Parts: sequence; structure tokens; C-alpha cells
Amino acid sequence: MVLPSFAQQTGGTLIIGRGADSVTLSFYASAAPDAEVMGHVVETLFRLTPDGKIEPLLAESQRLSADAKTMTIRLRRGIRFHDGTAFDAAALKWNLDFFRNPANAVPFRAILLGELSDVTVVDSNTVQLSLARPFVPLLSHLTHNFLGIHSPAAVERGGGMRPPTGEPYGRAPVGTGPFKFKEWVRGDRIVLERNPDYWGSEKPRLDQIVFRTIPDSGARVLALEAGQIHVARAIPPRETSRLAVNRALRVDRAPSVRTIFFGFNVTKKPFDDVRVRQAVNYAVNKRAIAQTILGGAVRVSDAPISPGVWGYAQTMTYPYDLQKAKQLLAEAGYSSGISVTIHHPTGRYLEDAPIAAAIQAQLREAGINMRLATLEWATYLAFTGRPVDQNEVQAYMLGWGTVTGDADYGLFSLFHSSQWTPAGFNRGFYKNPQVDALLEQARGETDATKRAAMYKQAMDIIMKDAPWLFLHSESQLTGVRREVQGLIVHVTERMMAHFASLNR
Repeated sequence: MVLPSFAQQTGGTLIIGRGADSVTLSFYASAAPDAEVMGHVVETLFRLTPDGKIEPLLAESQRLSADAKTMTIRLRRGIRFHDGTAFDAAALKWNLDFFRNPANAVPFRAILLGELSDVTVVDSNTVQLSLARPFVPLLSHLTHNFLGIHSPAAVERGGGMRPPTGEPYGRAPVGTGPFKFKEWVRGDRIVLERNPDYWGSEKPRLDQIVFRTIPDSGARVLALEAGQIHVARAIPPRETSRLAVNRALRVDRAPSVRTIFFGFNVTKKPFDDVRVRQAVNYAVNKRAIAQTILGGAVRVSDAPISPGVWGYAQTMTYPYDLQKAKQLLAEAGYSSGISVTIHHPTGRYLEDAPIAAAIQAQLREAGINMRLATLEWATYLAFTGRPVDQNEVQAYMLGWGTVTGDADYGLFSLFHSSQWTPAGFNRGFYKNPQVDALLEQARGETDATKRAAMYKQAMDIIMKDAPWLFLHSESQLTGVRREVQGLIVHVTERMMAHFASLNR
């Protein structure tokens, strides 16, 4: 969604209030709070437009060989990083080689560039990517913000990027984007400033962008009404009607490719039993949560990925059926009940804490006593992302945005057994050889119809295995002061203020 743009004014500081701080602004980024900041500073070879099309950004063009194993990319000329060094084929090769090197333990390496076997500099403005096997999602993956291109010289000067969070460079990135990094006060704010030498034909208009961390959604709304911030992310649905009558504000609803779920650690009791996992899905009235807590601002999940993603197909669902849930628990040997702990963040997702509380109450009716444990976002990611032999989490709340627009990113990342955390993002340690095989085959299938059928088959199996409590696909509710113009609320959940302005 693009918010309106009228007079092209320049100057001013745009303040965006959001629920969670970034963790890192480097290749080690792993969540949307990282991506929405990085997207203003570092740029990708290609980008996904608001209407879902792929277009060149730092790249000028690309050509894929007939066997789908070689991609030749021509780069735009004359682009420089914020530190004055040149963006060219050598800089791109350095970035891709760092990202794909297993020794660097970049979280998204296997997901985004797992099939990349070599990067060759053809000339100063041309690179050739060689693939171990045909890899159909590659172009989509090259739009991912976490593959934004950093200045190699700045990384070296900044002390390098080291796992797990890309320190120390990850605190102050240097890219080619319309804004430059200025300041980061952890837990409070990240400040970006205009890049006066931006290479693009359209230039940034704002002097600064400030991303303020305000975990409590009610506090974000109050700050918006008081004029302390210009934009409030993830407005509670209960507040929208009240804000809509405020002539100084507007509430915008935009689609999202994010799916919200509770994941189960399928290697530990009681969730190692598929009947228990299915019972939880039957015991939760997802439609009631969608209506009463989220005001109808979401779509109840009928697949592991959202409808806006290529490859989505409707699958089996778990309608609310308390008796069925109790029956499955009894069959699994838990007729006298279960006690479990579920971890969840607060302020990261739309009404995440109230949703967790509602699920707790509903599961109690089925005989499941659920203790809620809340952690700050960065700590939460680290705690739930431990290896299987160190991971004590029974269940966890998370959201996943399939931000490349391709089903591979949403399914391979979360359900292939090679992606068990910390190597990837399969935090529940789900494994099904049939699903693995289908996801691998789909990566190399050039016939779109056949590829989509493979994803449909894989999703049918996943839904039946129930490694998650499948909840809903989010919508984005954003409160905006009316002086803000030209802001883009992207389907990937990035707040794009690249060319926004303030009508003062």
C-alpha cells in the first residue's frame, strides 16, 4: 500500500514507532525489524514491487541459461557505497562469497543461496552465478533484504561480521541506499540520515528517519495521537474505529505475507505425538480469536503459507472441535490432562500477548494447562533458536513472512529437515522424508504447474502432521499522521520511507 503523496516537500524527521528493536543490521539479520531498517541503507540486486513483480535494482539485467544452472547478471554503473568505495562486480562477489561460506554461519545461507556453487567476475560490471543444480527460486531469493549488498571495505574497517549477530559491523551498516546509518541506541531508537549522493533518479526527501522501539501497542497509539511519532506499526484492531475519527490521523490496512503460528518441538513430549498436536489445533477456536481479538483483520490459516504467495493452495483445516481434541488426547494417553509451557514475544506481532492468553484459556477447556513465558524479542529469538540437544522449548509463538513471494522460502525454510535451528529456521525440529523430497524436487522443477503441485502435496502432508498450531495470516494495521506522504507499507511488512515526505 502506498500512502498518498502530493507536494514534494523536503526536509524533516520522520519518526516510526514499532514494537520490537532490530537485533542486527548485517547478513546475520533474521526478522522484519532488521529488514525494514536495512532496506533503507543497503540495497539488493533485484526488488519485489508492492504489486509483487520482480524488477532490477542494483542489477541492470539478468539472463538464465537454458539448463537453469547459470545466471549472468549485469550491474548498474557508477554506483558508490556511502563510504565512497565502488559498487562493482568485485564487491558483489565478496558479498555473495561471504554469505554462502558455511564457515561464516550466516542464518539464511542454505535457504537463499544453498545451491550457489561459484561466483565469477566476468568484468567490472558483470558476474556469473553457477549453480550446483537448477534452482528455480533464485531470482526471487535475490530480492530478499538480508541479501542487501554491504561495502566490503566498511565491513573490514568496522571489525568484521561474526556470528551469531554480525558484530561489530552489524551495529553500523554501510550500503548504497537512499539513507545512511547514523545512530543506534539499543532498545530505544535507530536513526538514519539522508544520503545526498544517492544514485537513483528519485532522491530521498526526508533529512532523517527514526525507528523508535515502543513495545506496548497502547503506548504506540498514545504517542501517535500526541504527535510524538508520525507512524505507529501494528495498531490494535480495537483502536482503529476511535483513531479513524481523528482528523489528524489515518489508519491504513495493507495485506501481508506473514503467517502466525505456535510451533511445537516435535522431539519432546508431549508434542512428539501427532495426536497431541492435532488435538491442540482442534481445541483452539481460531475464528473466534480472529473476530474478537483481531477484529476480523486477519485470515484464518488454511495452509502453512499466505494466499499472497506464489504456490499457495488451500489444504485441510482444523475446525474448532473440543470433543475431537479430548478424544485425541485420550488416545495419546493424556486423558487426565497435560501441562506445557509456551513461549511467546510481546509487542512483536499484532496482539500477540492477548492471542496467547486466549489460547491458554481455550486449551484449558480441553485439559491442557498452558503456562505462558514471555521474553524480550532478541532474547526470545536466541532462546528458541538453540540446537535440538540444548533446546528446552516445548512450544513457541512465531510469525513468518514469505517475503520473496515464492513458496520455497516459506516451506523449505521452516519444514525441511536440513533447516533445523541453528542452521536454519525449523525451530520445532520437524522432519518428514516425503516433505523433504518434495521440497527438494520443487526447487529444480522448471514447469510451474508441476512445481505448484509439489508444493500442494507437501502442504497437505505438513497440515496433517501438524508441527504447528496454524493460526492466521496477518494484515498490517498502521496508524499514520496525515502530514506523512509517499510512505509505502509493503506486503513484505517493510515500512518503506525511502522517498516519503512531511507536509509541514
